[in-house]
Amino acid sequence: MADDEEEVGEEENTNNLGSYEGDRNEKSERHGFGKATLPNGDTYEGQYQNGKRHGTGTYRFSNTARYVGEYVKNKRHGKGIFYYPDGSKYDGEWNENVREGDGTYTYPNNDTYEGEWKNHQRHGKGTYTYAATKAQYIGTWNAGKRQGPGELQFNHYKFVGKFRENYPKGKGKFVFKNGYQQNGEYHITSTATEDDTDAPPEVHYKWIARDVVATEQEQPYDLDDEQVETDRSQEKDTMQNSNAVADADQIDNELNAETGDGAEGDEENDEHRQSNDDIPGEEQFEEDG
Repeated sequence: MADDEEEVGEEENTNNLGSYEGDRNEKSERHGFGKATLPNGDTYEGQYQNGKRHGTGTYRFSNTARYVGEYVKNKRHGKGIFYYPDGSKYDGEWNENVREGDGTYTYPNNDTYEGEWKNHQRHGKGTYTYAATKAQYIGTWNAGKRQGPGELQFNHYKFVGKFRENYPKGKGKFVFKNGYQQNGEYHITSTATEDDTDAPPEVHYKWIARDVVATEQEQPYDLDDEQVETDRSQEKDTMQNSNAVADADQIDNELNAETGDGAEGDEENDEHRQSNDDIPGEEQFEEDG
């Protein structure tokens, strides 16, 4: 089942509707509030209109997934929460059974994405928070991938730049909490694997540092102004000479942990998620009529 497929209305399967308790209209259609148990074991409790789920209701799948929210003509439409069997959930807007609009997805590993969706995928502006490291990506997305301007925020520094197909590319800067930033650019190359021609190419990206400049202090040092300037000047000289502003290999490793394939939740395989695909969170549920 895929929750982007069209759901079958209960009134369409007239020979096998399952059981129903509730209100009906003059045509004997399910209308008003009712409880239904469907032939496959799924249940629905909520509002009906002219034989279709319409209004607010709770649909429970036999595999423990459930949807609690709004319906329009048998389709999830409006605001609702979908709880998946693996413990993940989506809380947000729906458009004819499709996650679309603003919403928050919580993944099995407690990562979260809060922002805009289109066609079940992260699309538009949004924030992805990695539960294990507390790192965050804040920026734009396209078809589920980081694309365009964005920031990756770590504990002691952040990267500000542009992303392409999930990876940082081109000019950017690392901004440190000690009051300095390192400017440079990311170069990306891809190489095909030798032993498996069908495998996707391996992506390699390298930070090329250009210069170090002072940035405005978010929180001033607990020193008098004269000492601050002296310390900052000495610190900058030391950092430039020793490359202590940013160890490129260390930063690349940290950045890769948050941006590489497998780093994020994958919403594509929620129904049968026993193993994660490229990214750990998406959906596959069709409600029976």
